[in-house]
Amino acid sequence: MTEENDDESIRTPIVSVLGHVDHGKTTLLDKIRGSAVASGEAGAITQHIGSTVVPIEVIEDICDPDEDFELPGLLFIDTPGHHAFTTLRSRGGALSDIAVLVVDVNDGFQPQTVEAVKILDRTETPFVVAANKIDALPGWKTKEDAPFPQTFGAQSDRVQNDLENAVYELIGDLHDHGFQADRYDRVDDFRSTIGVVPISAETGEGIPDLLMVLVGLAQRFLKESLELRPDGPGEGTVIEVKDKRGLGTTVDVLLYDGVVEVGDTVVVGGQLNPIVTEVRALLKPPEKVEIKEEDAFDRVERVVAAEGVKVAAPELDDAMAGAPFVVVGEDDDLDEAVERVRSEMEEIGVETAEDGVVVKADTVGSVEALAKALDEAGVPIMTASEGAVSRRDIVDAETANEQKYRAVIAFNVDVLDDAREYADEALVEIFEGDVIYRLIEEYEDWVEGMEEERAEKMLDSVVLPAKFRVMHDHVFRQSDPAVVGVRVLSGTLERNVQVERMGETVGTLQGLQRQGEDIDTAEEGEEVSAAIDGPTVGRDLKEGDVLYTSVPEKHAKALEQEFDDLLDDATREALDEYLEEKRNVDPFWAK
Repeated sequence: MTEENDDESIRTPIVSVLGHVDHGKTTLLDKIRGSAVASGEAGAITQHIGSTVVPIEVIEDICDPDEDFELPGLLFIDTPGHHAFTTLRSRGGALSDIAVLVVDVNDGFQPQTVEAVKILDRTETPFVVAANKIDALPGWKTKEDAPFPQTFGAQSDRVQNDLENAVYELIGDLHDHGFQADRYDRVDDFRSTIGVVPISAETGEGIPDLLMVLVGLAQRFLKESLELRPDGPGEGTVIEVKDKRGLGTTVDVLLYDGVVEVGDTVVVGGQLNPIVTEVRALLKPPEKVEIKEEDAFDRVERVVAAEGVKVAAPELDDAMAGAPFVVVGEDDDLDEAVERVRSEMEEIGVETAEDGVVVKADTVGSVEALAKALDEAGVPIMTASEGAVSRRDIVDAETANEQKYRAVIAFNVDVLDDAREYADEALVEIFEGDVIYRLIEEYEDWVEGMEEERAEKMLDSVVLPAKFRVMHDHVFRQSDPAVVGVRVLSGTLERNVQVERMGETVGTLQGLQRQGEDIDTAEEGEEVSAAIDGPTVGRDLKEGDVLYTSVPEKHAKALEQEFDDLLDDATREALDEYLEEKRNVDPFWAK
């Protein structure tokens, strides 16, 4: 360790781990810290932000570098999908110094991978790609915990070629999103080129290389941003609010700058107003243990960033996860600190609309992450808050103007019995679960099904286009009504509609029969008898005449603009022909 580290002039870099669901984010951290957090997560997805400090001595043991590293270590935060990455903030910006984008080398880029890349690009966060699951390649020979060059060299030519092709696929995907990339050992300048590190989170292969790249990036390019105020007042973000036996309500804090000590005055974001309180105890998890673990906390007097720490203090019942945590120094103005926290809490607020869904979640961070996901999906929010779904929430949802917004999206919270009962009565749909993206998908599927059902009902009330010909030698009655044999040339012929010879009304199609039996419709190619009230055969209607269903202009617009996806090819062809003929008579018809 260098003298700089002993002097605590460089803080621990904060590393976010992002990627598509099931691509191995938590498994990678488990391998590094030797814990088993993944097995207990809902849907195998981390839904709350945890942090783990890996000391530099551990990293050096894994990597066996030629020279000592200059950093205190790495602090990993495991994000609940890409959405919460923007929830953790430092003075309005992304909290992470570096990110690891985990991609299954066999699956490649998936939708959430793309969204994570966009977030990293928008926040200008440097990142490396961990091309995971190399051990799943057919024929792969595992070498536990080996550096990549060593394990790669032990593979057959075919397996090496398969891995190279998979890595180049990832490089191509990154290029499509504006990033130059290459396999990490071929990168000359990590400022301009993203390094892709092939790894296996299961077997540990390539993990030394990934850690080496992360430390190297931090030491080479982030020195200035990692400068620490060793004696300055601490700043952090609340990760969780919990009750701990013997201490009451505590907050898990990710301290990203400065120092916090027992006895310090702190300001914490609350549900209604900033909370001013005094630190009574600081508890740290042992090294390599995630802060979410409930057992084995050590009491300390002082914590230096970057670090995860549990803080015990009075009046924390209304503290909110995702809220700022600010230490008030001796020379700081308390009122200014309070106003700063109040301002930051206003930024965290969710944008609402007059009409939209009701959102409920277990923490403010979850509320914000869910709100961001809904915003990306184009779903407005009427109200958003923490806590169980109550009858009041159902009443709010019931007031939505559009049926598709009469819904409550509940993430990781209970639904009270009276709320569930009233939801059935009020025809309000409740979507509940502990995986954000699945909740959004379930809601979107529900809306899609409802929209299709509504459109089909509306389509039933619209006159469909049809083109048909009066057949020769098939006149059964001349008038009152005229009964003739017809052949449907295109579209669907329905009873009780007006018919026309293009531009000229002929009469009303009162009925249809097939082989003497009444029918409601006749399809393209069918020959049926038609009773048409109004014309007299021989004078107003002749054998061989081509007639059309008279489609009202309003219906024609709806068919062309609103119901196009629901029309079969024959009906669409009949509509196009009908519109063309009508516009030959009137160029502005149905436009």
